[in-house]
Order: sequence, then C-alpha cells, then structure tokens
Amino acid sequence: MDRPSPARPPAGLLIAAATLAWPWLVTRWPLAGGWPWLVMLVGLAAWRLPAGHRRWAAWLGIPVVLLAAGGQASLVIRLWPVLINAVLLGLFARSLRHPPSAIERLARRRTPDLPPSGVRYTYRVTQLWCAFFAVNGTLALATVIHGDPALWSLYNGGLAYLAMALLFAGEWLVRQRVKKRAS
Repeated sequence: MDRPSPARPPAGLLIAAATLAWPWLVTRWPLAGGWPWLVMLVGLAAWRLPAGHRRWAAWLGIPVVLLAAGGQASLVIRLWPVLINAVLLGLFARSLRHPPSAIERLARRRTPDLPPSGVRYTYRVTQLWCAFFAVNGTLALATVIHGDPALWSLYNGGLAYLAMALLFAGEWLVRQRVKKRAS
C-alpha cells in the first residue's frame, strides 16, 4: 500500500520564514563572503515574481553581481531589508495615488461591501504603513552605514519585527474601536 506523501509547506511560507530568518542566517553563516546568499536571494526574487515581471530580477541581479564582484557581497546582503522596505513603501504609496489602497484591497477580501467610512479608514492605515516603511527602511539603512554586524542583526532580525508586530496589534485594537463606534 502506498503511503501518502507528506504535505509540503507552501512556497510562500518558506520564503516568509527565510525572510524573517535572513538577518540571523547571514550573520551566523557568512558563507564564502556572501556569494551563496546572494545567489539564493536573486533566485528567490526571480522565482516569486509573476512571469511577466521576471525581468525585474535581472535588474536586481545586475547591481548585485557588480557589487559582489567588487568585493561588496556583504553590503548587498545587509541592504536587503532596506530594499524590501523601499519596495513596500513604493507599492503602498502607489496604491494611495491609484486606488484602491493596499489595505483596502486586503479589507475587501473579508468585507467586499466595505462602507465609505471603511474606505477612508483603510486609506489612513495605508498612509500609516507608508510612514512605517519609510522609518523602518531609514533605520535599516542606518544600521548598514554604522557597520556593526551585531547592531544590524539586532535591529533587522528583532527590533524591526517587534515594531511591525506592535503596529499590527495597535491597528487591530484601533480597528475594533472604530467598528464598535460605527455600529
């Protein structure tokens, strides 16, 4: 009798776990000056992009290869959180100029008939996340410029996630009050 194959975690879950562990991984195992991590980074980025947008991986890969070839692989690795924050800031900010906002899109998955007050609220929350990504990206860049690997790892592998969790929790609490007041 054939045994069923074990369930494999979805690719998105693996990438999320790798992203969360990134600062810890690259400071604990600085493989061959960073080259293996860079190959993995660009490969994951290319793999996760929609087929029509994979050319962006080449645009990411070109400066990565040039910096790494110039002996700056560790710099590229440390700049990854800065890049992630910049991309998220760009996506969220663009959604403010071209509605629906990023948070409204997420809210409509659960509440398709979102009232106008909900649309206004989600717009404000999207603005809040834009501010978060700007501040978080700036602090991540400051840790790169400072040059202390322990500080970089502490902030990008711990404090940034703590700040994000606090923002999620705080927004959830405010949302509950807003919903209660609206009903």
